[in-house]
Amino acid sequence: MKFGWQDIYEIAINLEDTYPDVDILSLSFPKLKSLVESLPNFTGEGNANEGVLEAIQMAWLEDRE
Repeated sequence: MKFGWQDIYEIAINLEDTYPDVDILSLSFPKLKSLVESLPNFTGEGNANEGVLEAIQMAWLEDRE
């Protein structure tokens, strides 16, 4: 399934599957953006701003818990 920046929860699930050992809270937004862009099936559609990256970070934390 393809996904873009608007697919916050799909991104979070894929990040957890791909990077289970990453310290989520220590990631800078540029590093988080880079990790998202490296995910398979990520299309890059939409916009990545600080609000979107923060939402991804929080969804990833929720998925991990």
